[in-house]
Amino acid sequence: MDLVIIPAGVPRKPGMTRDDLFNINAGIVRTLIEGVAKHCPRAIINIISNPVNSTVPIAAEVLKKAGVYDPKRLFGVTTLDVVRANTFVADVIGVDPKMVDVPVLGGHAGITILPILSQATPKFTFTDKEVAYLTNRIQNGGTEVVEAKKGAGSATLSMAYAAAKFAESCLRALQGESGIVECAYVDCEVTELPFFATKVRIGRSGIEEIYPLGPLNAHEREGLEKLKPELHESIQKGVKFVQNPPAPKS
Repeated sequence: MDLVIIPAGVPRKPGMTRDDLFNINAGIVRTLIEGVAKHCPRAIINIISNPVNSTVPIAAEVLKKAGVYDPKRLFGVTTLDVVRANTFVADVIGVDPKMVDVPVLGGHAGITILPILSQATPKFTFTDKEVAYLTNRIQNGGTEVVEAKKGAGSATLSMAYAAAKFAESCLRALQGESGIVECAYVDCEVTELPFFATKVRIGRSGIEEIYPLGPLNAHEREGLEKLKPELHESIQKGVKFVQNPPAPKS
């Protein structure tokens, strides 16, 4: 395989957090990545299984144990956050969502999702009320769907669209197309955290360039500092799951 996409696991139900999914989905991701390490260690890997903030570090640790880890080829798919941001911003400013591009940084759960509205294109000045509304809606878009479906499912259709969109970008890059830039949760040094969602340029060998966060306004800088402890904890949870696996139930 040149590209492995992992959406496996259980979806969220009403009242569940992404952490509630951890014990089930962490084991599934670990097992699948062990298979990737053995059979196609050079593949580009797209991790969709939640909680992405933890499952990507799990994948990295499994690949390290197998001696085949290449940080340029491991992606946590956060495209759904970008799709939501583009859609909700387009609704507020009254344009087609295809015309909008909002970078979404950080992670892929709750307050770790940080939409950078100040860097949105087209350029638009949002009121404080609009910023608060949009940030909250983008961060809690998944919960909104889970609650609307009343236990009958989660955000499967929009996630499938986002997953296909990101996978297509990876395939185009593998075929040699240049200038492909997406937001993704990756092993990087844009902050002091070992994993972070930021803009990356994708090429034949995976990540070719990791972009810095760029200028942030006061609201975004505050959001960045708020998300760091939670994201750090989620990363460590994933690392510990592989390094100190839980004892099997008797």
